[in-house]
Amino acid sequence: MTEIIQKKLSESKAARWTALAIVAFTMLCGYFLTDVMSPLKPMLEEELVWTSTDFGFFTSAYGWFNVFFLMLIFGGMILDKMGVRFTGLGSCLLMVVGCAIKYAAVAGYIGVDGVILGWKSQVVLAAVGYAIFGVGIEIAGITVSKIIVKWFRGKEMALAMGLEMATARIGTMLAMAVTVPFAKYFQSVSAPVLLCLIMLCIGTISFMVYTVMDRKLEASMGQTNEEQEEPFRMADVFLIIKNKGFWLIAILCVLFYSAVFPFLKYATDLMVNKYNVDQELAGFIPSLLPLGTLFLTPFFGNLYDRNGKGASIMILGAILLIIVHLLFASPILNYWWFATIVMIVLGIAFSLVPSAMWPSVPKIIPEKQLGTAYALIFWVQNWGLMGVPALIGWVLDKYCKLDNSNGGPAYDYTLPMLIFMSFGILALGVALLLKREDKIKGYGLELPNIKQESN
Repeated sequence: MTEIIQKKLSESKAARWTALAIVAFTMLCGYFLTDVMSPLKPMLEEELVWTSTDFGFFTSAYGWFNVFFLMLIFGGMILDKMGVRFTGLGSCLLMVVGCAIKYAAVAGYIGVDGVILGWKSQVVLAAVGYAIFGVGIEIAGITVSKIIVKWFRGKEMALAMGLEMATARIGTMLAMAVTVPFAKYFQSVSAPVLLCLIMLCIGTISFMVYTVMDRKLEASMGQTNEEQEEPFRMADVFLIIKNKGFWLIAILCVLFYSAVFPFLKYATDLMVNKYNVDQELAGFIPSLLPLGTLFLTPFFGNLYDRNGKGASIMILGAILLIIVHLLFASPILNYWWFATIVMIVLGIAFSLVPSAMWPSVPKIIPEKQLGTAYALIFWVQNWGLMGVPALIGWVLDKYCKLDNSNGGPAYDYTLPMLIFMSFGILALGVALLLKREDKIKGYGLELPNIKQESN
């Protein structure tokens, strides 16, 4: 009887897609704050007298605690030990606290005057808030990944991951498109951050609703713990890090995302400086990237579910990434329409790689180790998310400043774009190695995910 009930719930499309929609909305709220400051870079320089180096320092804070205090790895272990409900709610609370501190700093309630370790107090305190938020959003990310595996294994897993990522990218799209108009309407650079704080509170309530569904899922399975398998042990960490396929996925992840997310932090400024787009409208062009992923990531995920070719999809995405940054670096066609076309191509690349990369992890790593495996991958990724924005900000101030008759700072973005392109070249090499490793070990990355639908 238990077996019948279990099948009825686990194969209920309404139940699993509803669960996905709820947690995806929570991630949307988080991604809104992740990128809300990116279009504000020129306003931060004008109103708060931040430099590109200050902005790069602040942006790099996203990975501070995750990288140096190993918070992501601990979060993955907690996830495998305590389950998705406890870990997910904890990560939501961290996001809210981090956003509140960031808002207080940017709004001028704290850190207006003074210096901390040679940096403006306001920049440091905003960065600390962003770092706390970074712990929350990254742990939320691995929690949601495990939730999807829990509900969709053997079903439309890549499609589900693609839809979750696409929904989350709506948050990025909103951040790019509406932040500057919103800030100018309220005549405050901090107003969009306050909006993010409100949305994060709503997202936390949304995840609370999911926890009710999760309890019902466990009850229908007739078990008190979240997993039927033997529990996670510390020794499993060593099994993960000895897995060559795991490291290839992790390195591909950090290289690919280092060429995309840090780029988005500066994309609006690129549109202003190279393509002469009005500051208030410049964010709309980068917003096309997450808008494209809204449709393409689920599309490519569905292809992977039904036709396989995961490693090949990642290779194609890396090739497109190289082409895009080469075009952004080239001194040709400095027009807004050309930048729009190139951004759309980047959206295709940004859809291809994640749609195949994340669903490939459960083919390499056992489910009881998935939380820790995702956490380790995210930890490696955070080195790039921490270091690359700081590097680009320093490069802009050191080598790329231009004379500007209008009085505001101006930059030549050729060198930063070449740096981003180099990450794409390295990502292509790693993707080729991953395809080779798949042939040797037989992970099944080129095989469809849906193979037991009739059972």
